[in-house]
Amino acid sequence: MAEPRLAVRRKNRSSLERKRSRAPAQPIAASSPVARKRPSGGGEGAPAEAPCTNDSEEDMFGDYDSFCGNDSLVAQVDDIEHKYLQDNNMDVKAAAEMVLGNLQSGVHQKEQDNSSAPENVVVLKSDQEGACQMRDSDPADGNQELTESILDDLPCSQLLYFEKMDELFSASRTSPVSKGQDECVNSSSDKIRDPLTFSAGAKHRNRPPDSSSHSKCVSFKTESLKDHLKSAMTGNARAQTLQVSKTKQLKEAVLSEEIFVARKVIESSSVDIGPFYGLPSKVKDLFRQLRGIETLYEWQHDCLTLESLQQRRNLIYSLPTGGGKTLVAEIIILQELLCRQKDVLMILPYVAIVQEKVRGLSSFGIELGFLVEEYAGSKGRFPPVKRRVKKSLYIATIEKGHALVNSLIETERIYDLGLVVVDELHMLGEGSRGAILEITLAKILYTSKKTQIIGMSATLNNVGDLQKFLQAEYYTSDFRPVELKEYIKVRDTIYAVDSKTENGFAFSRLLNFKYSSNLEKADPDHIIALVTEVIPKYSCLIFCPTKKNCENVASMVCKYLKKEFRAHKEKEKQDLIKNLKSIGNGSVCPVLKQTIPFGIAYHHSGLTNDERKSIEEAYSSGVLCLLACTATLAAGVNLPARRVILRAPYVGSDFLKKNQYKQMIGRAGRAGIDSAGESILIVQERDKHLVQDLVHSPLENCYSNLLLELSKGMQSLLLSLVGLKIAVTHEEVDDFMCCTLLGVQQQLVSKEKSLPEIIKDGLENLIEKGLLKGRISQEDHNSKSTLTITPLGKATYKGSIDLAYCNLLYRELKKGLEGLVLESNLHLLYLSTPYDMTSTCSPDWMIYLRQFNQLSAAEQKVADIVGVPESFITKKASGQAIRKNVDNAVVNRLYLTFVLYALLKETNIWSVSEKFNMSRGYVQNLLSSAASFASCLLHFCEELEEFWVYKALLTELTKQLTYCVKTELIPLMEVAGVLEARAKQLYNAGYKTLAHLANANPETLVRMIEHLSRRQAKQIISSAKMLLSEKAEALQEEVEELLKVPTDIPGTH
Repeated sequence: MAEPRLAVRRKNRSSLERKRSRAPAQPIAASSPVARKRPSGGGEGAPAEAPCTNDSEEDMFGDYDSFCGNDSLVAQVDDIEHKYLQDNNMDVKAAAEMVLGNLQSGVHQKEQDNSSAPENVVVLKSDQEGACQMRDSDPADGNQELTESILDDLPCSQLLYFEKMDELFSASRTSPVSKGQDECVNSSSDKIRDPLTFSAGAKHRNRPPDSSSHSKCVSFKTESLKDHLKSAMTGNARAQTLQVSKTKQLKEAVLSEEIFVARKVIESSSVDIGPFYGLPSKVKDLFRQLRGIETLYEWQHDCLTLESLQQRRNLIYSLPTGGGKTLVAEIIILQELLCRQKDVLMILPYVAIVQEKVRGLSSFGIELGFLVEEYAGSKGRFPPVKRRVKKSLYIATIEKGHALVNSLIETERIYDLGLVVVDELHMLGEGSRGAILEITLAKILYTSKKTQIIGMSATLNNVGDLQKFLQAEYYTSDFRPVELKEYIKVRDTIYAVDSKTENGFAFSRLLNFKYSSNLEKADPDHIIALVTEVIPKYSCLIFCPTKKNCENVASMVCKYLKKEFRAHKEKEKQDLIKNLKSIGNGSVCPVLKQTIPFGIAYHHSGLTNDERKSIEEAYSSGVLCLLACTATLAAGVNLPARRVILRAPYVGSDFLKKNQYKQMIGRAGRAGIDSAGESILIVQERDKHLVQDLVHSPLENCYSNLLLELSKGMQSLLLSLVGLKIAVTHEEVDDFMCCTLLGVQQQLVSKEKSLPEIIKDGLENLIEKGLLKGRISQEDHNSKSTLTITPLGKATYKGSIDLAYCNLLYRELKKGLEGLVLESNLHLLYLSTPYDMTSTCSPDWMIYLRQFNQLSAAEQKVADIVGVPESFITKKASGQAIRKNVDNAVVNRLYLTFVLYALLKETNIWSVSEKFNMSRGYVQNLLSSAASFASCLLHFCEELEEFWVYKALLTELTKQLTYCVKTELIPLMEVAGVLEARAKQLYNAGYKTLAHLANANPETLVRMIEHLSRRQAKQIISSAKMLLSEKAEALQEEVEELLKVPTDIPGTH
């Protein structure tokens, strides 16, 4: 059944005042039960209503004289009735106004008590409510005005009451009652229900009535009207007062209407794209309010109006960094959520970017009525909750996006996914993560022809292959909002990059900075000369090859800066140091303590998440003007600068790739702030020819990694294809492979083995490992024999476990069942320590021995169970020779377990990193990886009945590892972007629950929380509201599922 359309009527205050002035005010509010019984509430919140404990009509108003007990009002009603019956020629309009005017005066008084009068009074009506809707057949303008004057001011409960009365009278006409009584009832009810019927029935009422029936009518009418008025007041008292202003209701109704129109436009093939690219005008207002975006760039308009997008074809678009690619993606996402009413998946490369995007789009979700769900680290439900009304925007990392798509295919809900947006599409060519992204997109293309795919990147070259893979159109532009000027520096000379010259470089200028001999030794690359040309007035980024180099450059620069640099935003810098000190529980990095007073800091993975976030915020607000950073910042959060300096053409010990170079220099130039951005690459004479090739060469091609990453690539794909029943024979697998990027780039396959042969080897390997069952024919690879997945295989792909470790993991979990030590969570932590971090760990043996000796006897037994005896650790610490063969991977894994164990006990990354002589960033990364792996382990155990005991244990451990804070802070840290330091601030300020945050006032939050901008406060509140909304929706789903009547009840058919 179609939903009733909402009719909206607005009425300005002046007309409302005139209508009220006609009716004499009754002193109802003074003696109303709400006014009498309302307790005096503290604070700004609305006072609580008195609870109603009795449902009977007689006692509804407690000790208040009921409506029928108000003699003056009933007397007036009687007089009007009597006068009307005596004078049939009385002006009908005046009578109606007098009857309902008295009633309205009481109703208005009550409404004024309960809510403040808005500027515009709005009443929303359904087409189905006959009593409230204007009829086309009613001709008189005066009657129309009367209807508006009466019905516009009635509360919703009374409108509902009229509807019910209408039904009652319809039923009474078919019941065996006297005609005279029936006519009296109808005429009496009509006076209230629809004043327009007064004039329509006037000539019938002019007939002389029978005297006996007339007297019955008189008494019946009076009683009937009293009862109706009393019932209406009772209904009003029972009706819940909406906590939403009528102005807001009007806005929501307008939004609903615009979305309805937009849907119709999109469903038709019309070229008319509505008020804002097929979206309600409110979306445009939100972009202006929340992002400060007034107009779109020309290329953005062109892209959004592409015929391919209108026809829902897949699209790849490529522009330089900072060109505004994300805004286009967000508008397309909103079209899908609001107009086409489908869920959307947005895949981003890093956890930090996912969290930033969740914060940024939660405000839109709250205003426009969709959900934003985070899928990163250990967060996310598989399969996602199926929502009743609202649509979901899933924002996920590459790994979580793959797991999400798998769960949607398995539950046959992949068709609910209308759109997939991939940022940084060039990551298809980057190692194991590229292989996972390729698998995800290939599955979507193969299983859901109606799901649209949009890919974007700043660095794409072999677009033809990607177009063929994604069956996509291509749009590109070289637009940049700010011009970028590229330079290189050799010794003290700066050259402009110019492809027109013979060697690709043109002389620009000599550095104008006097160097002493000491300074020349300390800064041979003239970094100080380059940065002092722009800071502190403008911002600057220095990309360094290594983390250590970042810290050294930051220290060196501030040593030789003039003292005047300290005076720039001095107070804000001191506040930043205090903030970092509170993050480190009293400790602050000595390098940062030295550099921040000069407006300089370093930024790399050695910082904790909290420290990194504080430094990014300080840089964005202009407190810091120079960051020495690693290449990861270029691919991460958006921190543009006036000038970007590349310390050397290396990342680590590897020479810079063109893609990396483009991403780094792309950070130069801030839209709306700078007229131009500039990049300077510092080059040694020996590297000049390599740099010449670098700056003038095309971007690197994007190649499939399915073959290079066997366990996370090809084998993982084959296992999940069979597990999800996408392809269960060799022939079907071959067909699927044609839909992959590898299928497009067959030239990557070695000449010794064809692709079908590689697939055959992969399937046989999975059968050998016990992950698949079936037989691969030796003679004919097109064999129709069906493959099935084993329980271990299913657990492996559903837990997203690397196939290189799945059998080892199974054995360790099985061994744990024989004697899991539960005195503490050390044994469980060992099982949750990620395998892939053991290769990067080199234990300090004295620390190892010290930590081992601090364990209880039961905990020391854990080391023995996993295969690291005390004698081995003791001998290693004392430097003795080891005869017994012990697995190094197990030894390293246990050492990392000790780090995690200390973290969960102390919840302080600073003290733990000092205790184990590790960088804070490494410890933080270990913690994040362990939380993610524990979540995967939980899904793995859920698929294997024999591991039922691990389920409850791992659920709790995953939560502890995810947040690693005191229990009371966990609800606050569930909010996207709220890290430990911020959670502590909020908790100490009295914001202790999600509900506290969701209902907070941004101005109060800014006032009470140090170092919190208004924009950040609004984002936190929006994220909290979104999370609260998600949880409420999930609970409602659960309730509906529980109350749903089964369709297959025995004996019902």
